[in-house]
Amino acid sequence: MKTTHRSASRGRLAQCLLILATTAFLMIPAAAAQAHDVPETTDPANGSAVRTVPTKIGLTFNHTPLAIGSVVRVEDATGTDQADGPVAIVDNHVTQAVKTSAPEGKYTVVWRVVSSDGHPIEGTFTFTASATNTAGTATPSASPAAAATGTGLPTELITAAGAVLVLVIVFVMRAIFVKRRLRSPESDR
Repeated sequence: MKTTHRSASRGRLAQCLLILATTAFLMIPAAAAQAHDVPETTDPANGSAVRTVPTKIGLTFNHTPLAIGSVVRVEDATGTDQADGPVAIVDNHVTQAVKTSAPEGKYTVVWRVVSSDGHPIEGTFTFTASATNTAGTATPSASPAAAATGTGLPTELITAAGAVLVLVIVFVMRAIFVKRRLRSPESDR
């Protein structure tokens, strides 16, 4: 009888360890997905109208991107890149100088940086530079939701999906273990 009790205890311990290992394994991708940097603001703000072409373009991220392979294209209405020189990254701020001869008009900023977790991220935002701007000044920096369009799913969605997946797996595994226990010779007593 002691042997049966020890076997049952070992079985329960194995079940718990398997559930904990599965949960930990499934949480790794969700944690990695959360680590991608995201743009918090852009300068000029996404969709804004400014009086003159800015001397530099800026992006502020929630973490400091890596200074490898970064590209910020400042494309005018004809698609010509008006960026001047290399991208500069200081702390969580990415800046790109703009050519002094850049024409007025609509601009699309296409950016690509390497997130602090080592994965490349990219996005775009737009602004218009015109001397006829009635506001006379640049619009304040955009909120995180309007800062720029990047690729990937929101981290909240990924986290929620990961949590639901973990719960489903735990319930399925628990059901399998209960079913096995009901079939075992021990349950006949």
